[in-house]
Amino acid sequence: MPEKCFYDISNVKKQDTDEYPDFFARFYDVIYKEIREGTDTEFYLKKILGCKGRILEVGTGTGRFFIEALEKGADIYGIDVSKSMIDVLRSKIPEEHHNRVFVKDIRHMNLGMKFDLIVAPFRVFQHIADTDDQIATLNNIRNHLNNDCEFIFDVFVPNLNILLNETLRAPVFEGEYEKGRKIKVFVSSKADLINQMMNVIWTLEWDENETNVVREWNINIRYFFRYELENLVRLSKLRLVKMHGDFNEGPLNNDSQDFVLICKNDPLKT
Repeated sequence: MPEKCFYDISNVKKQDTDEYPDFFARFYDVIYKEIREGTDTEFYLKKILGCKGRILEVGTGTGRFFIEALEKGADIYGIDVSKSMIDVLRSKIPEEHHNRVFVKDIRHMNLGMKFDLIVAPFRVFQHIADTDDQIATLNNIRNHLNNDCEFIFDVFVPNLNILLNETLRAPVFEGEYEKGRKIKVFVSSKADLINQMMNVIWTLEWDENETNVVREWNINIRYFFRYELENLVRLSKLRLVKMHGDFNEGPLNNDSQDFVLICKNDPLKT
């Protein structure tokens, strides 16, 4: 961490990996129920529950959408590259449904089945940095889609103020993870403008057994611009049906914070 952060890191344990570490998976539900709930929940659940066929959620995590969809009768399956997240999800669903979730990499998964809807919510696609891998991912999605069915995913619209200015230890969450036990979450970020990457450091501090525990997770996130996204889809075996500017399916404009892409199979590409 830069020296200008001015905080004691003597007891910080760091994890430099793109896979969600165990400690982050442990607190994921507590954190994101506060900072994400209501942003995209209605949109994705409406899409999932409106599908009468088989559904795949890519990056299912700890089940923010998956669990409610399953409880409401959706024929839903899920994958995530992070075993720690899948372990948390499996602990929350009946054992007879454990075979619906897999630790898989979206770039080269082969599930042996096709789906009537595939969704990759909450910026899953931004974990894929390499252009060839991005196109391979889109093509692999296409291979798992039934004819004339949708793939829906979202990424954030880059904020130029954030890209040009380093963020240092900004607080994003503070609350109880258990009765009487608190957790604080901070984020630092710095953009690599040439490679279109955001280096993000999550810092979690929580009380446990009368000890203040501090852990860091360093992750790199790829950011995209509008026409780059359009061209990536064009280079793949999918076609872009619509790009929304928010989860209310509004148009793109200068106030948009999210790109929401609706894609389908391109029958002219094999």
